[in-house]
Amino acid sequence: MSILINKDSRVITQGITGKTGQFHTHHSIDYANGKTCYVAGVTPGKGGMEVEGVPVFNTVTEAREATDANVSVIYVPPPFAAAAIGEAVDAGIEVVICITEGIPVKDMIMTRARMRDSATILVGPNCPGVITPEEIKIGIMPGYIHKKGRIGVVSRSGTLTYEVVDQLSKLGLGQSTCVGIGGDPVNGLKHLDVMKLFNDDPDTDAVVMCGEIGGTDEEECAEWIADNMSKPVAAFIAGVTAPPGKRMGHAGAIISGGKGTASEKIAALEEAGVSVTRNPAEIGELMRSRL
Repeated sequence: MSILINKDSRVITQGITGKTGQFHTHHSIDYANGKTCYVAGVTPGKGGMEVEGVPVFNTVTEAREATDANVSVIYVPPPFAAAAIGEAVDAGIEVVICITEGIPVKDMIMTRARMRDSATILVGPNCPGVITPEEIKIGIMPGYIHKKGRIGVVSRSGTLTYEVVDQLSKLGLGQSTCVGIGGDPVNGLKHLDVMKLFNDDPDTDAVVMCGEIGGTDEEECAEWIADNMSKPVAAFIAGVTAPPGKRMGHAGAIISGGKGTASEKIAALEEAGVSVTRNPAEIGELMRSRL
């Protein structure tokens, strides 16, 4: 089993005719069940084309009606990406995964408000995507480092996701699903949302969680873990040495008013029973110890 996506997902690539969209769609089609899962592409004005053996439509609604697609991945440039999310939501797509980095915050605020009563699940933006190993890859994650197994992974950082997965795989600990939620201040799924999904997944035995300085998402997740999580959790918080007020990579990794520091997040997680390492090179071993 898995969360969010599996071999039965049917995927649309929004922005498939662009260089980035075509490149990553090519590699995703080559991974596991990709040839079956990727059923359509969307670029306005390019309908009727074919890219990577996939038919291109002018709108998401056309693509969904023609293919019964239920997932969309977005590689649309930043000025138009929020509108692309909105189009997928309006078309009734169940899961939207937005890879695009640099979407204006105002655009995302309006998009999130528009999605308030929607059943669509948004992953990202500014994220590496989602992968269910040996079934389906959506996004930019390097598929070859993943192995099928029973450890869930959720991370704000793309590169940390890859580091965690590589360590787990080398220790023989495969993954059920890996979710990169992105680090923008206004986004879709949070750590807490993904943790709930993993807790309910019978084929996930434990979870690795990677957070960052900035915001209070990790603290809110820790509070829920303390009262509800039935599976072991190991964690790492990036940006431990970041000075107050400085940005560390993601737009959401900003300490404001003394809140969102690494020490606050680590303390909250440890109080909730989560094992936290200060060294990213030890995440895999820490997870193995919890098992």
